Formats: sequence, C-alpha cells, structure tokens
Amino acid sequence: MNSRMSAAAVILLTVLIAAPAFSQASGADTYKAKCAMCHGADGLATSTMAKNMKIQSFKAPALVKATDAQFIASTKNGKGTMKGYAGKLTDAQIKDVVAYIRTLQK
Repeated sequence: MNSRMSAAAVILLTVLIAAPAFSQASGADTYKAKCAMCHGADGLATSTMAKNMKIQSFKAPALVKATDAQFIASTKNGKGTMKGYAGKLTDAQIKDVVAYIRTLQK
C-alpha cells in the first residue's frame, strides 16, 4: 500500500512540474498558428503588414504593463483591426497564448 501511495505521489509531482512546460508549448503552437502572421514570430510586429495595421510590438511599454486580464479580453473580444477569438479558442488556449506572449516580452 505504501509503495502505491509513493508511486502516486511521484506521478502527481511529475504532472505538476511538467504542466507549465506543456502549457508553454501549446501556447507557442497556438501563437504560431493564430497570432504570428500579424504579430510576428518574435512578437515585435516588424512586418510591413504589421506596420500598415499599426500593430504594436509586445515589447512596447504599454503592452508590457498590460495585465493578463487585458490580454485575455483583447484576444477574446478583439481590438482594433483584430477580430476576437471567443468561440474559436478555448479559455485555456487563450491563457496559454498570453503566457507565451509573456516569454516574448523578456
């Protein structure tokens, strides 16, 4: 019985440690599929299209200071020329993308 509980504890610990890595990977995948075409692979919005659409770099001070809730709302509801992704992405996918965007801001 103790060996089963120990094994269960090890599995649980492994899942808890690995979850953020999976989240970041899925956030990166979703970003590449849905966001990179406008915001750029690096989030700097340096393409001609991004400049024409006046898309800000994710490293712009205003976006660095933006809360996760603001990013989530913008992603769900849209902002400027960007259409919202409510109903197209799950809440978990949007949160994962926001977490990935935070890595681009570093």
